[in-house]
Amino acid sequence: MSGHSKWSTIKRKKAATDQKRGNLFTKLVREITIAAKTGGGDPSGNPRLRLAVDTAKANSMPHENIQRAIKKGTGELEGVSYEEITYEGYGPGGIAIIIETATDNRNRTVADVRHIMNRHNGSLGESGSVSWMFQRKGSIDVPKAVVSEERLMEVLLEAGLEDLEADDESYFNVVVDVKDLETAKQALDDAGIAYENAKMDMIPDNFVEPGPDEALKAMKLVDALENCDDVQAVYSNLEISEQAMNSLDS
Repeated sequence: MSGHSKWSTIKRKKAATDQKRGNLFTKLVREITIAAKTGGGDPSGNPRLRLAVDTAKANSMPHENIQRAIKKGTGELEGVSYEEITYEGYGPGGIAIIIETATDNRNRTVADVRHIMNRHNGSLGESGSVSWMFQRKGSIDVPKAVVSEERLMEVLLEAGLEDLEADDESYFNVVVDVKDLETAKQALDDAGIAYENAKMDMIPDNFVEPGPDEALKAMKLVDALENCDDVQAVYSNLEISEQAMNSLDS
């Protein structure tokens, strides 16, 4: 859609400058620990752990840190016990927001999330209030510079491809069923096609485009939530115009 972008595209563009490496490592360690605790410490038999480890490696996390997080999850090393809690709500312009957290203190986390929402003109809702608008999918970004759309479709059609979208001028976004994410990654590896940001995602059925002022407030809300220590991921159905994006940059 010319002149417009989904929030996922903006996050990709901003990630290199906005995400503090220490903060990113903290989130990755928590995900590895939880994945190992819930599904075992062998990545080959635990797809969630394998994805978390692959993401950690792609972000240059030291091998020792990864192994330590796995051992804390399996109980081989003493560590903090994390609880996964998901919050739902609304932001400026009526956008729907899902906030996934991993915490060792649920009272602290809900207080922090509520404070951020209130401060940025958002509001928490009941469980299920917005999740019905989203579908959990596997998502992979593929740089347009490395492959044509036709070749990419050819490689992925037998690997569970559900949707392929050129969501900005630099990337294709591949969408597959969660169970097919590892198959799609393997197909890309076998074809020698580089990819980025292979992850579980919550994809909205429809997007909402607020006016420029409300879109700016919504983007700042999502940013603030993502910078909260206990927040692992934030999903929304925000779509923005170039005018709103330019306002954020200025």
